[in-house]
Amino acid sequence: MLETLTQGFTAARERLAGVRELSEENIDEALRDVRMSLLEADVDFAVVKDFLARVKQKSLGVRVGTRTRDASGRSIHVTPGQHFVRSCEEELTELMGPVDPELARSTGGVTSVLLLGLQGVGKTTVAAKLANYLKKKKKRPLLVAADVYRPAAVLQLQQLGESIGVPVHAGAEGESPAAICAAAAERARNESLNAIVYDTAGRLAIDDLLMTELEEINRATSPANTLLVCDALMGRDAVNVAKAFSERIKLDGLVLTKLDGDARGGAALAVKAVTGVPIKFVGTGESLDRLEEFRPEGLASRILGMGDIVGLVKDFDEVTDEKEAEADAAKLLKGEFGLDDLLKQLKMIQKMGPLRDVLAKLPMFGSMAEQVDESETVKVESLIRSMTPGERATPDLIDKSRASRIARGCGRRSKDVRDLVERFGQMREVMSSLGSPGGLLSRIPGMGQLAGAGAAGPLDPEALLGGMGSMAGGSKPGKARDQKRQKGKRKQARRARRKNRKR
Repeated sequence: MLETLTQGFTAARERLAGVRELSEENIDEALRDVRMSLLEADVDFAVVKDFLARVKQKSLGVRVGTRTRDASGRSIHVTPGQHFVRSCEEELTELMGPVDPELARSTGGVTSVLLLGLQGVGKTTVAAKLANYLKKKKKRPLLVAADVYRPAAVLQLQQLGESIGVPVHAGAEGESPAAICAAAAERARNESLNAIVYDTAGRLAIDDLLMTELEEINRATSPANTLLVCDALMGRDAVNVAKAFSERIKLDGLVLTKLDGDARGGAALAVKAVTGVPIKFVGTGESLDRLEEFRPEGLASRILGMGDIVGLVKDFDEVTDEKEAEADAAKLLKGEFGLDDLLKQLKMIQKMGPLRDVLAKLPMFGSMAEQVDESETVKVESLIRSMTPGERATPDLIDKSRASRIARGCGRRSKDVRDLVERFGQMREVMSSLGSPGGLLSRIPGMGQLAGAGAAGPLDPEALLGGMGSMAGGSKPGKARDQKRQKGKRKQARRARRKNRKR
């Protein structure tokens, strides 16, 4: 996702590493990388020129030793390179924002949304996603099938509505879209439904007949929110489409679909600057829960390779129970968790979306996210489910004979079983040492009680799936010797634990 943009900003940041002062010369060199990535990402040239000028103006004349204050009021040291990155982040956020994610309500208290856009951009799927989003917000939505031209469009919306438990209003044969939408609004009032999503047919902005029909729908329904659905893969064309539609219909915002498949990101960066229409939502997957409120600061942070922790926490809050998460974290930090706990954590992460999307929101992991093999999760699950309850609770029991039996039960290799057990043991020992008295967490100011209270967060999926080692590109001989020595110590510790249990 957005690799083209991220590469340019990463190259600029690396150029300024160790620089003692930001001069016009080194800033121009760094901005050259940024300029190339922005243009390759299909961002409008005028937008690029203005953005670079603002970043340069903010960055000039900063020396090492500059001090600023963080959110808690503490004085912190800032290097010139960090100041440059911060300037880029602020300007990117301003370029795409501000955004109010809240949908407006009509005078009757109904949240009505009119969706429009070109053919094939995914309006019907977005309509269902939006209805599902409103349902999570404790609304009672109604979906309206106003696309009477595309074959099976009504049937598709009915099936999607049924899958999320939302009623769908469809008109009679030959009924006009404007009449269908007006009847749907009346039905919503009669049935005390307080949210309506109108799914209209795809049309070109140059098609005057269909645009006139859209204006009739707009007059018949007076929607509180008019959202244009655009495909992020269209790049600069998405900006042109938004501009053309906004000249005929007043737009309140955009829904940008397929953002997870967009390596460029030109539409996300330029559309607000060119049209003045903000992005309200982004679609990042096919499932009906993959619609996110657009956060400019989150996307800016990801473009700069710093992840999106706030977005990750929001995703986590949606799929977990706070008390259960605290109890799991306490077990994790005490080294008392087993493979059943691992399986539960993996299931929770899967609810948050594809593993590569989760990793992309972690700082420093964004560049590795595309290399993640999603099939590893399936492999780990099959291995764990092939074990007995006793083996899941105490993986140290798994010897060569048991590993062979487990592997046969799930069609895997014995080596896969042994590798999983070894990685799991390493993770458990690391987390146990972090949470123990005198461990790393207890030595961090303000973190001393973390081990006892628990930290609501999932296990590191990559460390457990064994993906990070292969991504790192190997290790130095000295590091390999250290790893071998540590592995020997862990084996000794496991043998000692087994002897104690036998006694």
